[in-house]
Amino acid sequence: MSSLSLLASLKAFDATVREGTMSDAARSLGLKQPTLSAHIARLERQYGVELFFRRGRRLELTEFGISLSECTRRAFRAEEDALSLLSAVKFRSQGHLKICAVGPYNVTPMIKAFRERRPQVSIAVDLSDSREIVERIVDFRGDLGVLVHGVEDPHLHCIPVRRQSLVVFAPVGHPLARLRRRRAMTLHDLQGQDFVLREEGSTTRRVFEEVLRQNGVAVRVNLEMGSREAVREAVAQGLGLGIVADRAYVQDTRLVKLPLQCEALATHVHVICRSERRSVPLIREFLDTVERLRT
Repeated sequence: MSSLSLLASLKAFDATVREGTMSDAARSLGLKQPTLSAHIARLERQYGVELFFRRGRRLELTEFGISLSECTRRAFRAEEDALSLLSAVKFRSQGHLKICAVGPYNVTPMIKAFRERRPQVSIAVDLSDSREIVERIVDFRGDLGVLVHGVEDPHLHCIPVRRQSLVVFAPVGHPLARLRRRRAMTLHDLQGQDFVLREEGSTTRRVFEEVLRQNGVAVRVNLEMGSREAVREAVAQGLGLGIVADRAYVQDTRLVKLPLQCEALATHVHVICRSERRSVPLIREFLDTVERLRT
């Protein structure tokens, strides 16, 4: 197999891993599916390896396929970075960034500030949970990640942006909504209360439950919801209390904040990228923008 033929086959393999199906991979490379399938079959036949388990239309990487995908992901992302660097010289204000974030409230001010410097840059934002975001950045499936906690990983560069307080909120008719008007509230006022929380894995939930544990306060989690909007609506309907980052709290005539005297009730916004990609022009400029926003 010639070097050009090998490169084409490796690109077909990498695209299939990235897209999940051969049809989507072929579309992304501008090929017909039989052509892409032939590239992968030639790679397997030439080197006597099996790259995928075929389970109907679903493809699952073999152990060798996983190892090879780690190599191709690095190689072809480096190729994209090189093209990005060359394009940045030729077209100073153009390019594309893929950002992964746990929610819109912290990433959008960053994008707004960045757009003031680079208005022509195309930006795509994927919303996901923290664990998925870290995996995507490590695996070169995203350029930058915006989290509400720090990450210690040798592959990642992580910069703190700011501290954000967490607020408990209640339906307007809740007894604690009336109590707040009479005196300052503490965590112990939450003892035994029903809560509507995000699913397990939410950083806000993890921090909240840890602060409760440290202060000997027990609450009942009688409902889990999959989004902030769903939590807000459930609380408005009287199904329990909720907790959210102050910046993500949305004013609603059916709800009221419960100001608690607790400095520990907070998360910290961080931005991450692959350590070796910090010098990629657009990533570097985004990080520079974030540095100016730090508080």
